[in-house]
Amino acid sequence: MSSRNLVICDQEEGYAASFAVFLMKKKELAFQVQVCNGLPQVQAILRDHPINILLIGESYPADERKGIRADHVFVLIESGKTETNDGETAIYKYQSGEMLLAEVIRKCSEQSETENLYFRTAKTKNSRIIGIFSPVHRSGKTGYGLKLGQELAVSENVLYLNMEFYGGIGGFFPEEGHTLADALYYSRQENRNLGVILTTLVEHMGALDYLLPVRVSEDIRMVTLEEWIRLFRQIEDQSIYDVMILDIDEGLRDIYGLLRICTEILVPTVKDTLAEAKILQMEEELHLLGFDDVKKKMVKKELIS
Repeated sequence: MSSRNLVICDQEEGYAASFAVFLMKKKELAFQVQVCNGLPQVQAILRDHPINILLIGESYPADERKGIRADHVFVLIESGKTETNDGETAIYKYQSGEMLLAEVIRKCSEQSETENLYFRTAKTKNSRIIGIFSPVHRSGKTGYGLKLGQELAVSENVLYLNMEFYGGIGGFFPEEGHTLADALYYSRQENRNLGVILTTLVEHMGALDYLLPVRVSEDIRMVTLEEWIRLFRQIEDQSIYDVMILDIDEGLRDIYGLLRICTEILVPTVKDTLAEAKILQMEEELHLLGFDDVKKKMVKKELIS
């Protein structure tokens, strides 16, 4: 699939260049990004290639913008209202790159035109789903999962999902940002393309992409196994990610069924008698409940307490 052309035309060259750099760091997006500082440059691009998305400053008069042909035209406004032509969408200029991109994608999504906005990688195999799970509390599970994700992200596209009731926003994670609850919301919307929506939701920790844990535990306490499976399958089928790392809370519904869909399960633990007893009790329960296949996939990772 060929990439689409996105053109940024604004007299504030530093702004246009900065937003272009932001977009080009989004490895999921299939945009050929070009920056212009005048309408003649935009027309020159049009002579050679169609423009799929144009972001243009409000300083260019509405009557001059009428002559520009583009599938989607977003007028970058600085404050208040500005005159727009039919087919143009006003969008606030001075917001975060993530928010501005989200507005662009949502508008395109309304017209079911997100299909060619991002790369579908030609995967030769299904995504790995690595579960991080332990009945041992304060074992360093979250830190271990994030460190593993950063190591794997050096050579693969990795998405870390914190599925804990109290994942610690403000600890490992920033206070602001989209959470796992947002991804679940979009997963449930049949008219949404989760792969492209994810590009506006994820945060970055080096090369690792991640979603913040939920802010309210009720957002995931009652999520069914079927809903989790649908989310993971959508991510696998519609996104660039080769690896998903699931940081799993023991209180989730159908916890062993959830672990069953993982391709591998890593069990962080610490060396003490109580931790060993908890691991043994879990293994016995797995056997009694008929989850020996889950038990076989578990690999203990002893961490320094």
